[in-house]
Amino acid sequence: MHTAHHKEKLLARVRRLKGQVEAIERALEGDASCGSVLHQIAGARGAMAGLMAEVVEDHIVSHLVDPDVHPGALDRDATEELLEVVRAYLK
Repeated sequence: MHTAHHKEKLLARVRRLKGQVEAIERALEGDASCGSVLHQIAGARGAMAGLMAEVVEDHIVSHLVDPDVHPGALDRDATEELLEVVRAYLK
Protein backbone atom coordinates (compact mmCIF):
# COMPACT_ATOMS: atom_id res chain seq x y z
CA MET A 1 0.00 0.00 0.00
CA HIS A 2 1.47 3.34 -1.05
CA THR A 3 0.37 5.16 2.12
CA ALA A 4 2.92 3.11 4.07
CA HIS A 5 5.71 5.11 2.40
CA HIS A 6 4.39 8.32 3.93
CA LYS A 7 2.89 6.81 7.05
CA GLU A 8 4.47 9.13 9.62
CA LYS A 9 3.67 12.25 7.61
CA LEU A 10 0.05 11.15 7.16
CA LEU A 11 -0.29 10.21 10.82
CA ALA A 12 1.03 13.62 11.83
CA ARG A 13 -1.67 15.25 9.67
CA VAL A 14 -4.33 13.02 11.22
CA ARG A 15 -3.15 13.90 14.72
CA ARG A 16 -3.33 17.62 13.91
CA LEU A 17 -6.81 17.09 12.52
CA LYS A 18 -7.79 15.21 15.67
CA GLY A 19 -6.57 18.18 17.70
CA GLN A 20 -8.67 20.53 15.59
CA VAL A 21 -11.79 18.42 16.10
CA GLU A 22 -11.12 18.27 19.82
CA ALA A 23 -10.80 22.07 19.83
CA ILE A 24 -14.23 22.28 18.18
CA GLU A 25 -15.61 20.05 20.90
CA ARG A 26 -14.08 22.23 23.62
CA ALA A 27 -15.43 25.36 21.94
CA LEU A 28 -18.93 23.93 21.88
CA GLU A 29 -18.67 22.76 25.48
CA GLY A 30 -17.42 26.21 26.47
CA ASP A 31 -20.24 28.01 24.68
CA ALA A 32 -17.89 29.76 22.24
CA SER A 33 -19.41 32.15 19.74
CA CYS A 34 -20.90 30.78 16.54
CA GLY A 35 -18.28 32.64 14.54
CA SER A 36 -15.47 31.06 16.48
CA VAL A 37 -16.93 27.56 16.11
CA LEU A 38 -17.52 28.08 12.38
CA HIS A 39 -13.94 29.26 11.96
CA GLN A 40 -12.63 26.15 13.70
CA ILE A 41 -14.90 23.88 11.63
CA ALA A 42 -13.65 25.53 8.43
CA GLY A 43 -10.07 24.91 9.52
CA ALA A 44 -10.77 21.24 10.24
CA ARG A 45 -12.56 20.89 6.93
CA GLY A 46 -9.55 22.38 5.13
CA ALA A 47 -7.22 20.01 6.97
CA MET A 48 -9.36 17.02 6.00
CA ALA A 49 -9.43 18.18 2.37
CA GLY A 50 -5.65 18.54 2.43
CA LEU A 51 -5.25 15.02 3.79
CA MET A 52 -7.63 13.67 1.16
CA ALA A 53 -5.77 15.53 -1.60
CA GLU A 54 -2.44 14.14 -0.49
CA VAL A 55 -3.68 10.53 -0.37
CA VAL A 56 -5.55 10.83 -3.69
CA GLU A 57 -2.55 12.43 -5.39
CA ASP A 58 -0.24 9.71 -4.13
CA HIS A 59 -2.73 7.06 -5.24
CA ILE A 60 -2.94 8.53 -8.74
CA VAL A 61 0.84 8.77 -9.08
CA SER A 62 1.55 5.37 -7.51
CA HIS A 63 -1.22 3.26 -8.98
CA LEU A 64 -2.80 4.88 -12.00
CA VAL A 65 -0.18 6.71 -14.02
CA ASP A 66 3.05 4.91 -13.20
CA PRO A 67 4.36 3.92 -16.66
CA ASP A 68 6.31 1.02 -15.15
CA VAL A 69 3.07 -0.49 -13.87
CA HIS A 70 0.78 0.75 -16.64
CA PRO A 71 2.66 1.06 -19.96
CA GLY A 72 -0.22 3.01 -21.53
CA ALA A 73 -0.46 5.47 -18.63
CA LEU A 74 -0.85 9.20 -19.05
CA ASP A 75 2.28 11.11 -19.92
CA ARG A 76 3.80 13.54 -17.41
CA ASP A 77 1.91 16.60 -18.72
CA ALA A 78 -1.44 14.79 -18.70
CA THR A 79 -0.71 13.46 -15.22
CA GLU A 80 0.03 16.96 -13.93
CA GLU A 81 -3.16 18.27 -15.53
CA LEU A 82 -5.16 15.52 -13.81
CA LEU A 83 -3.52 16.29 -10.47
CA GLU A 84 -4.30 20.01 -10.85
CA VAL A 85 -7.97 19.18 -11.38
CA VAL A 86 -8.01 16.91 -8.34
CA ARG A 87 -6.25 19.53 -6.19
CA ALA A 88 -8.71 22.23 -7.27
CA TYR A 89 -11.68 19.96 -6.58
CA LEU A 90 -10.47 19.00 -3.13
CA LYS A 91 -9.78 22.60 -2.02
